[in-house]
Amino acid sequence: MTNPTIKVLVVDDHPMIRHGLIGMLRAADGMECVGEAENGYDAIRLCNQLSPDIVLMDMVMPGMDGAAAAKTVCELSPKTQVIVLTSFVDQTLVYRAMQSGAHGYLLKTARADELVSAIRSVYSGKRMLAPEAADALSRAAETSAGAPRLTDRELEILTLMAQGLSNAAIGSRLFITLPTVKFHITHILSKLNASNRTEAVLNAIKLHLVPDQH
Repeated sequence: MTNPTIKVLVVDDHPMIRHGLIGMLRAADGMECVGEAENGYDAIRLCNQLSPDIVLMDMVMPGMDGAAAAKTVCELSPKTQVIVLTSFVDQTLVYRAMQSGAHGYLLKTARADELVSAIRSVYSGKRMLAPEAADALSRAAETSAGAPRLTDRELEILTLMAQGLSNAAIGSRLFITLPTVKFHITHILSKLNASNRTEAVLNAIKLHLVPDQH
């Protein structure tokens, strides 16, 4: 009896990275790339259409980031397993990825054989964390106990605030109205006990809710 083919969806906003991953999957035995997406919204749509076994999910993407997309995928398609594939080992990113339900966190510097092995392991029900990600997750757990609880949307907006985007730019990036952005920011300031955006971002960085952009 032959092993079933593992169906993989590739999600990354950089075409060259997507094409590289697709080429790697085509060269691997027992794996098939069933689709590709350039953002979180397309990833969710394609997951509903294609029912992949594994999603290789970039973390930092415009619109909806990988953590938010992974959370939705895991809720809507429990049989689909998400492996986060990113260039960053940041406490906040790792923590959000694993909280979203992802079963793996690997760096884009991983070799092809390491990535193929991770896909097979996660498909079989195991969790896979790059050593650097495991260390970051441990540090995040130590510092997150006293952090305020923000919603996924609030974290998205807070991350864009930390990147210096204006309210209008945040609304455009997330496809929400300006009053909605202001509504969320009011709640963010309250939860972080901040009187303005700058203070909110500084408090969020100290609490490892968002990565330091410097």
